[in-house]
Amino acid sequence: MRWLAAATLLSIVVPASAQDAGTLVSSALAKTTSYETLSWLTDEIGPRPSGSANAARAVEWTAGQFRAWGIDVRTEKVVVPHWVRGEERASLVSHRDQKIVLTALGGSVATPAAGITADVVEVSSYDELKQLGAKVRGRIVYYNNPMDPELVKSGRAFEAYSRAVIYRGSGASRAAEYGAVAVVIRSVASASLRTPHTGAMRYDPKHPKIPAAAMTTEDADLVHRLLARGDRVQMHMLLTPKTLPDVESANVVAEIRGSEKPDEIVLIGGHLDSWDLGTGAIDDGSGVAMVMDAMRIIRESGLRPKRTIRAVLFMNEENGLNGGRAYFAAHKNDKHVAAIETDAGAALPTGFRTTLKGDALDALTARTKVLDGLGANRFEHTAETGADTSFLIENGTVGFSLVPDPLHYFDYHHTAADTLDKIDARELQQDTAAILALTWLLAN
Repeated sequence: MRWLAAATLLSIVVPASAQDAGTLVSSALAKTTSYETLSWLTDEIGPRPSGSANAARAVEWTAGQFRAWGIDVRTEKVVVPHWVRGEERASLVSHRDQKIVLTALGGSVATPAAGITADVVEVSSYDELKQLGAKVRGRIVYYNNPMDPELVKSGRAFEAYSRAVIYRGSGASRAAEYGAVAVVIRSVASASLRTPHTGAMRYDPKHPKIPAAAMTTEDADLVHRLLARGDRVQMHMLLTPKTLPDVESANVVAEIRGSEKPDEIVLIGGHLDSWDLGTGAIDDGSGVAMVMDAMRIIRESGLRPKRTIRAVLFMNEENGLNGGRAYFAAHKNDKHVAAIETDAGAALPTGFRTTLKGDALDALTARTKVLDGLGANRFEHTAETGADTSFLIENGTVGFSLVPDPLHYFDYHHTAADTLDKIDARELQQDTAAILALTWLLAN
């Protein structure tokens, strides 16, 4: 329900809560407990793809942690897809069987058992694909669309990502429309040590399902150079993923009930699932750790928020958004004051994106001086602030998302290199402090 228009947030943030927010920030910065939570989630449980045994373990363990901290918690049913990666390899049979390092895109169908061998044709846009038309029939379409390095360097890595990732999402079906037998994309990456980046793709039911994979940027450059010389490039590709029956999983929902307006909710959330290649430290174990530690610090402080603070660890963000969709279906009539999502890594905080604008945004910024010391008192207006909370935002809830420094996020995103060693414990704790401070101010 559209319970609060953005402009009414002028009356929500109460300056008297600033002192308590400062106390909570000090508590957050005193230890690196977020890192300890993240360490268990990544090192002890490991990768957490939707439908997997590890995802189920993560639900059980995080709910148990909330319970151990004395925080009310429940799990809420979510039915999720269960896609599993199999064998994956490729080579250039036209060029002495040089190995191509690639990985299947999430949701891809398998190749035939013997694999696919076909000529490669390169395109850099859907317009180019359309111009080739029937010429791609029987071929492997290669989408060569790098992230813009200048955007990455200027702090606009997510903009560069959004421009390149469209070919990962719908490229297979667009190529299948013209008779292609498979697609490969340049990994959507800002850096690479010959490491492929996976990610979800989707099929258009109007067209045949063809296999889809991502090459490393180094291999993508190799194929581009060969084609630019006028060589005939023929690739052999073998992928053996499977889509198994859907699995019953859960969102983890924890609450610290408000003392004065318990029916009004400030939501903080991250997603519990990860891809299978790494251990999901950056995406989004770090976000989960921030949310959990923020709740623990509030609980142990003895302070009571006026509004209810609800933490949601969503399941299936990576390949379906079924957790966000299920949460909205169950809670769309709850009085959500704001929804804060953290799903952008754990580098130093730089501020927040928000759907607020105008006077309401100015008023909020003036009342969040506690974020100055964290370098996080910068709010940028955007229409979208998160994936799992998007259903709430579209329904009128005010949205926020934490913005850690994005410079290196897409170096490791969706790869086997997304592991705990990429996280700096102190920077993660500063992110936790930023989330905690904003949550507390909005809840009071």
